[in-house]
Amino acid sequence: MDKQEKNSLIFALAAVALWSTVATGFKLGLALLEPVQLLFLGTLISTIVFIVAVSISGNWQLNRRVVRESLLFGLINPFLYYLMLFEAYDRLPAQIAQPLNYTWAIALAVLAVPLLKQPLGRRTAIGIALSYLGVLILLTQGRIDSLPQIDWFGVALALASTVLWAGYWLLNTRSTAHPLTLMALSFGFATPLLGIVCVLGPGLPVLSWKIAGYGVWVGLIEMGITFLLWQRALRLTRNAGRIGQLIFLAPFLSLILIGTVLGERIHYTSVIGLMVIVAGLVVTGRPRDTV
Repeated sequence: MDKQEKNSLIFALAAVALWSTVATGFKLGLALLEPVQLLFLGTLISTIVFIVAVSISGNWQLNRRVVRESLLFGLINPFLYYLMLFEAYDRLPAQIAQPLNYTWAIALAVLAVPLLKQPLGRRTAIGIALSYLGVLILLTQGRIDSLPQIDWFGVALALASTVLWAGYWLLNTRSTAHPLTLMALSFGFATPLLGIVCVLGPGLPVLSWKIAGYGVWVGLIEMGITFLLWQRALRLTRNAGRIGQLIFLAPFLSLILIGTVLGERIHYTSVIGLMVIVAGLVVTGRPRDTV
C-alpha cells in the first residue's frame, strides 16, 4: 500500500471512529437539551467549520442559482432532517434509533427508481428486502406474539428521516455547485431559522461548559470535521469501494459505546437486526457518504 492509500485509510478510519460516537453524543446531549436546542448549537458550530473550510480552499461560488439551491438544501438538511432525527433519538433507545438511521441508503435505492428512472434490479430488490427484514427484527425485539412497548412515533420519525436524507442526496446529484459552498451556505441559512424556532419554543439554550461541549460534539463530529475527513479519504483513494466498506464498522462500534457509556442493555435482536440491515446495504450497494 503506497503513502496515498495509507493516508486515505487513516482519514477513513478516523471518520468511522468519530461517527461511531454520535449516537452516544446525541443521547447525552438530549438529556440536557431539547432537540431543536441541540440542533441549533450543532448547526452553528458546523456553519463556522464549513465557512472556514471553503474559505481556505477558495471554492466560494456565490450566484443566484447557488443561493436558491442552498436555501432549499438548508431547509432539508440540517433543518428538517436533523429535527426529525434528534426527536427520534429523544424518544427511542439509541440501539434502535441508530440502526434505523442506517437504512437511509436503502431509502436512496427505492427513491432512485421513480426520481432517477433507475430500474429496480434483482440485487437491489434483495438488498432492500434484507434491510427491512433487519428493521423488523430490530423493532419486534424477538417477540412475534405481540408488539413491544416502543415509541412508534419515534420509529416513524426515524424512518421518515431516512427518506428525507435520501431525497437530499438525490437532489445534490443535480447540483453543479461545489459541495463545501453548498454546505456553508445551507447551514448558514438554517442556523438563524433554528434560532427562531428555539425562541418561539423551548427558548435558546442556556450555555454551560457541558452544554456547549455537546453542541461542539454534534457540530464538529456529526456535521462538520468528520464530513471533511470522509470526503478527503474518498478523494485520495483509488478504490472508493474498499474505503466505502469501512463505514459499516461504525454502527457496531456505536453499539459498544451505547452499552458501555449510556448503560443501555443491548438486546440480542439489536445486534442481529443491525447485521441483517448491513447485509442488505452490502447487497444493494455501498453507500458513498455519511449517515
